Amino acid sequence: MTTFEEFVSEPGLAEEPGVVRVLAADGSFAPSPAAEPYLSLIDALTDAQLEEFYRDMAVIRAFDRQATNLQRQGQLALWPPSFGQEAAQVGSARAARSQDHIFPSYREHVVTKIRGVDPVDILRLMRGLTHGGWNPTDPKNGNTRPYTLVLGAQTLHATGYGMGLVFDKRCGTGDPERDEAVIVYYGDGASSQGDVHEAMVFAASYRTPEVFFLQNNQWAISVPVSTQSPVPLARRAQGYGMPSIQIDGNDVLASYAVTRVALDEARSGLGPRAVEALTYRMGAHTTSDDPTKYRTSTQEQFWGARDPIERMRAFLQGRGASDAFFADVDDEAAATADDVRVRTTALGGIPTDLMFDHVYSEPHPLIDEQRAWLAAYEASFEGDPS
Repeated sequence: MTTFEEFVSEPGLAEEPGVVRVLAADGSFAPSPAAEPYLSLIDALTDAQLEEFYRDMAVIRAFDRQATNLQRQGQLALWPPSFGQEAAQVGSARAARSQDHIFPSYREHVVTKIRGVDPVDILRLMRGLTHGGWNPTDPKNGNTRPYTLVLGAQTLHATGYGMGLVFDKRCGTGDPERDEAVIVYYGDGASSQGDVHEAMVFAASYRTPEVFFLQNNQWAISVPVSTQSPVPLARRAQGYGMPSIQIDGNDVLASYAVTRVALDEARSGLGPRAVEALTYRMGAHTTSDDPTKYRTSTQEQFWGARDPIERMRAFLQGRGASDAFFADVDDEAAATADDVRVRTTALGGIPTDLMFDHVYSEPHPLIDEQRAWLAAYEASFEGDPS
């Protein structure tokens, strides 16, 4: 059987010698040498916090499956699953402080939920009822920007905001309770785009309080990471003079500890940091994709055996977590899935007139003509179909 080290030694999948891993695939506590500096942060976590990590991952997976089902049943136009990437997202999101700013891509469902965004707001976006999903200035949404479907652009947005924090002296003041940082999420495919590299140039030049969090899920739709880069992607950030570290992205404890340190360092004025989380996209790129066309079941089975939720469950069981706790999490996950189904199907459609409202700032005869044509066209279907 192929070992993990042999598997990731393929071009583009290689681990750096300093990869941070705390939990082995079977959930045992087995820190890698590179994890040693972070163990004090993990030791400080309470049982309640550790259980919260597991709950976050299990509940969002139930939501993710329900959203996939909703799309298949015609309730959503599209859905990008996060199946398999829960640990990288939960650990990094829990590492951020309340004053920090989150710039997601379009797959960070649990990140947004942790920050306070209503999951149904994501579904509203995927249903076509809104261009944004939620108001990023609303305090209840935890400084979380909307999803970015133009991949890579969010890194520019994050870096621009980070530059603003520098100019406004809202970082590096020495007050960790007030200083602010930025974390931006992107994938291995986006890491090959020019926007990401431009963002890194400006981030390094202006020493923005920013963490570039790369979820390397091995596939840019159907293009494997080995085609994108012959060396670990973490080295791309290093090329801009940015400290960069690889973590086991299926290890929620590694994700939490490394991101916590990176954000603290960035927030204190030391400049941007980069984290590459080695994970795997167990689901399709989106519901319009068929991954069986380009990847093998052997690879999926390999990564399935390293499921981040099962890993954390085994770890908690080893610490004495009760059956009642896991049953309670299962109940919450099922209730969440049921709730989003009910609320999503109740959303209804979008009034067709809205498509004309913001094309021009002033009334326009062409728009008036198109609105009248559409109204007449729809009216032609009314009445007795016989």
